[in-house]
Amino acid sequence: MAAITGVGSGEGVRLGDIVLRNRLVTSSSLLGYGVANVPVFRWGMSPISNFVPLSSFGAITTRTLTVRPRDGHFTLRDDWKLSELPSLLQRYTRVLRHTRGGWINAFGWCNVGIDAYLRDYYPRTRDQRTIISLGGFSAEEFVTLVDKVNAAVPAGDIAAVEFNVSCHNVNFDFNQIIESVLAEAVPRSNHPVILKLSPDYDYLGHAELAAKHGVSALTAINTVKALRLDPRTGEPLLKNRFGGLSGPAIKPIALRVVAELRDAGVTLPIIATGGIRTFDDCREYFWAGADAVSLGSAAWFAHPMAGYALAPLAGLRLRRLVRQVERFTPPAR
Repeated sequence: MAAITGVGSGEGVRLGDIVLRNRLVTSSSLLGYGVANVPVFRWGMSPISNFVPLSSFGAITTRTLTVRPRDGHFTLRDDWKLSELPSLLQRYTRVLRHTRGGWINAFGWCNVGIDAYLRDYYPRTRDQRTIISLGGFSAEEFVTLVDKVNAAVPAGDIAAVEFNVSCHNVNFDFNQIIESVLAEAVPRSNHPVILKLSPDYDYLGHAELAAKHGVSALTAINTVKALRLDPRTGEPLLKNRFGGLSGPAIKPIALRVVAELRDAGVTLPIIATGGIRTFDDCREYFWAGADAVSLGSAAWFAHPMAGYALAPLAGLRLRRLVRQVERFTPPAR
């Protein structure tokens, strides 16, 4: 395990050249851009986030941002009114489905685009530590994204940028571009780069490429490619047919990937994600070899819908989890 060293009293922890406030971060997409345009009903974000100060986390990872705005399979709006709730929920049924042990989603990188994020959202999240998630379909697009972040965000003002070169709901084979992305975009970044690994790709090979090209850390894992069908008609439940499975169901897979990365001699810091809800989940990942952990759908989504009424209690639970992780020292490696 890469060393995690304190960077000063109350200032957080260091993973290589990445500085976090603590070892508990949040996963991409679940909290949108870290701030919403509707102050109370944050449609498109977890309602639980209304009851947890996002500035208390090690870092908040943004929704994956692209060069140009994308509706994806959903919508890029985050200003839905209460009167529009039925329409919004109808949209959700085509991109997000609960399944035993988790969720399957196919949002398709819906986002406002890097320019709008840097102009309209990032300035309102300066109290948070931020990981900006970037996504593209070529090395040129990643270079453009990195250049735009460099121009708008001084070095050290964010924790890192995360390269999402492993998403399953944009219908693209990232194996074709990953080496060129790392070779061309990583050296241009004024900020540390995190590579997000998929268990459905050659994650060991991609981790070796990451180390070779100067990546600062790894996120393990992205969602697992999955499918759900209507049992009556055989039609896919998701608009994209395939989607990404998250939640407790993928925790054993993610633990395996983290352990295999360490067994293979990978020394880059690892931010582990997949089914984390409790402190025991976090400790399992630390024992497997992770340096930090990331909360995704298992922590931020509530099901059934009536469970959303318990969002304040869920918020208290997450506040307690932050404190537990802050006090915890991972095992030495």
